Amino acid sequence: MRMRSTAPRSFPVNASQLAGLLVLACLAKPGAWAQNSQLQERLAEIKASAALNKQALAQYTWEEQQTISIKGDVKTQKRFLVRFGPDGKPQKTEINPQDQSSGGRKHGLKQRVVKKKKAEYEDYAKQMAALAQDYARPDPERLQQLFQQGNIMFGPAGTPRALKVVIHDYLKQGDSVTLVFSEAQKALESIAVSSYLENPKDGMTLSAQFTKEPEGPNHVSSMLVNGVSKQLTIAMQNSKYQRM
Repeated sequence: MRMRSTAPRSFPVNASQLAGLLVLACLAKPGAWAQNSQLQERLAEIKASAALNKQALAQYTWEEQQTISIKGDVKTQKRFLVRFGPDGKPQKTEINPQDQSSGGRKHGLKQRVVKKKKAEYEDYAKQMAALAQDYARPDPERLQQLFQQGNIMFGPAGTPRALKVVIHDYLKQGDSVTLVFSEAQKALESIAVSSYLENPKDGMTLSAQFTKEPEGPNHVSSMLVNGVSKQLTIAMQNSKYQRM
C-alpha cells in the first residue's frame, strides 16, 4: 500500500500574484505604515529647523555670562562675546578679563596650590562646556541615522502642539537626550541630557531652554551643566543677539 505524502504542496506564484500579495500585506497593517510616515515627517521638520537655525546663528554675535560653582560655592564669573567660527563651533572672547597676576608672591606656596586647583576645575569646566555645546545643537544627519536605527522615540510633551523626542546613544554609548519641539513655532523649546565625559562614572547632566528672537534665530537662552563626580556646575545665560 502506497503512503500518501503529508508534505504541503507548493504552487508557483507569478510576478503579478506576488505583487498582489505584497499589496495585501501592506493593507493589513495601515496603522503601522501611517505611523512611520508621520514620524518621518515630524523628524524632517526637526531636521529642517536645526539646519536653518544653524545658518541663521552664523550671522549673529551674542554675549554669554558663565558662572562656575563647586558644591554651590561660586568660583568664577565671566562674560564672553560669542560667534560661530569657520568650523561651525562657537568662538569666545572674554569681555573685560580679570587680571590673573593679582596677589603677587605674598603667600607663595599657598598661592601656587590655589592656582593649580583653579586650573584643574577650569579645565574640567571647559570639557563639560564643549560637550554641552555639541548636545545643544542637534545634528540633522545624526538624527536621521539614529531614527533609522530605532534609537528615537516620539511622544506628547504635555503642552499644546509640542512634541517630545527621546534619543539614545546620540554622542556616546548609553547617553540619553530629550528634546521638546514646538510644532507651532517649528523650533526647539528645551533639551535635557544625561551623559558623561570620558568615563561613564564621570556623569554629566544638562538642561537648556531656548528662546526665539523676533524674526531671528532660535537659540539657547539658558543652560545648566552639572558634573556629578566633582559637584561642579556651569550656569550659562545668553543675551544681546545682534546681526553682524
